[in-house]
Amino acid sequence: MSDTRTTSRTTRTRRGKGDDAGPRATFKQLLPYIFEQRGILWFVIALSIVGAITSLAQPLLVGQVITGVEAQKPMGMLLWVLIALVVASALLSGFQHYLLQRMGEGVVLSSRRKLISRILNLPISEFDRRRTGDLVSRVGSDTTLLRAVLTQGLVEAIGGSLTFVGAVIAMLIIDPVLLGLTVAVVAISVVVVVALSSRIRTASAKAQRKVGDLAASVERAISSIRTVRASNATKREADAVTENAVGAWKMGISVAKISALVVPVAGIAMQVSFLVVLGVGGFRVASGAIPIASLVTFIMFLFMMIMPLGQAFGAISAVNQALGALGRIQEIIALPTEDEHDRKLAPLVSLSEADASAPSIAFDDVHFTYRSLVDIPGENGAAATQELVETPVLKGISFTAEHGTRIALVGPSGAGKSTTLNLIERFYDPQEGSIKLGGIDIRSLSRTDLRSQLGYVEQDAPVLAGTLRDNLTLGAPDATDEDCTRVLHSVNLGEVLDRDPAGLGAEVGENGIMLSGGEKQRLAIARALIAAPPILLLDESTSSLDGANEQMMREAIDAVAADRTLIVIAHRLSTVVDSDKIVVFNHGEIVGEGTHAQLIETTPLYKELARHQLLA
Repeated sequence: MSDTRTTSRTTRTRRGKGDDAGPRATFKQLLPYIFEQRGILWFVIALSIVGAITSLAQPLLVGQVITGVEAQKPMGMLLWVLIALVVASALLSGFQHYLLQRMGEGVVLSSRRKLISRILNLPISEFDRRRTGDLVSRVGSDTTLLRAVLTQGLVEAIGGSLTFVGAVIAMLIIDPVLLGLTVAVVAISVVVVVALSSRIRTASAKAQRKVGDLAASVERAISSIRTVRASNATKREADAVTENAVGAWKMGISVAKISALVVPVAGIAMQVSFLVVLGVGGFRVASGAIPIASLVTFIMFLFMMIMPLGQAFGAISAVNQALGALGRIQEIIALPTEDEHDRKLAPLVSLSEADASAPSIAFDDVHFTYRSLVDIPGENGAAATQELVETPVLKGISFTAEHGTRIALVGPSGAGKSTTLNLIERFYDPQEGSIKLGGIDIRSLSRTDLRSQLGYVEQDAPVLAGTLRDNLTLGAPDATDEDCTRVLHSVNLGEVLDRDPAGLGAEVGENGIMLSGGEKQRLAIARALIAAPPILLLDESTSSLDGANEQMMREAIDAVAADRTLIVIAHRLSTVVDSDKIVVFNHGEIVGEGTHAQLIETTPLYKELARHQLLA
């Protein structure tokens, strides 16, 4: 936005020490994502039960085999049954692994759909205070961590818990003494893991925030790469991005250190349990308390008990990392969208209630102030603070735009002109006063209905990556190729069609890099013209055009403007003189209103601007 803002800092609030980690999610918030895959989930759990049964049966058969060998009995079918169970267990494990991966991808897709939908429907004010790269990171990096909940142990731990319980029951039957010693060792390891779990969640949330900072700095550098190169600032920008990369690396190392403490716990528990069982069990076999077959069976069940425990420890680590990322996802999903914000204001009305005799657009004593929170780093280790920055832009402006008229908004840079168009589009709502469309307060219209009546060409004339056709049909999806070709010729872009064999399918490149500045501006205007809405809002839409192209553009706009209302932020005197009404802005106030001839006589500021061809 071109308007220069005079700021005044007001409210200061202190943030807690834990805010650096961002919002924290709970396991309850994670469950809806998992249960969206409930069909596969129940099937996997069923497979886990079958797998647990086949696994638990194996030690029992091994014990019978050892007893049979000691008694010199023929094994026969017993060996074949054991082999069949081993093969079946392996096949079930492989199929279950595939289903878990499929579930994980489903959870990631679901979370991305929700996040993308929410981000693209957030109020514009949210984009003013958030970095694009950080939002992209939440869609890409944060959602990926949710996959780990399923693929790194949670559902496997659920199935493993059945094996764990079955193994404990079998071990209790075989030798309660050995089981008591084993449980004592395992209990210590569980206490250690639980103590570490909260630290993993906090560290993971901080790590994901650092990844968001990195993505934001990369996006900033790449989007401005030409300016960076032209300013010989490549090394400085690279150093800044690298600093964020190092910060993300350090936080990743912190997560790795804490997670690394969890991994050996299961191994130590298994080794200590095995040594205790082997020593005490050997003594009990020697004393005749239990047979050798029972000891071997007990040891096999011991491994079956410890393996699910390791899966559970891994699941705890994975879930806590996922909850850290989920907190960042939920932070965005919890924000109200534009439509949700509308429903809280007032009951919506229909455009059919508009009064044909009322002005197309009417501003009545409109006041608007930009408000944003700015982070203020703490000094000497103190907690960070935030300051609410208020920027008054419009101070009680009132004017009307009648049906079928052309209204020009002029004034120095920073006077509030672009903000006026933003308010008509309801990118923001005024703090005081009202804006009406056909006599209806636009806050009582859905934004979809409102914007269907408006065609808006921004000052920087953004062009979307894709084809010419993609850009033209953005607001008119039903437009035919003939419509697209006609409107391109009307704005003197026929040569763009001719220079590429793909025609309307020609790629324009990232941010329209394949087009010149004037061509991008003409394409943006063509995008508004093809939809032919009742009201056109043009923000200095001819500022990058030469005289010949400006004349052709004015003719194209005049052709489509018949019986339509135009509100134009003027850059050149030639755009202003034939307007039905000119509104002069200065410091957020209207200081003059009338035709060119009237304002030359009555408004010194306008006379001065006209003398300099309105080039402020």
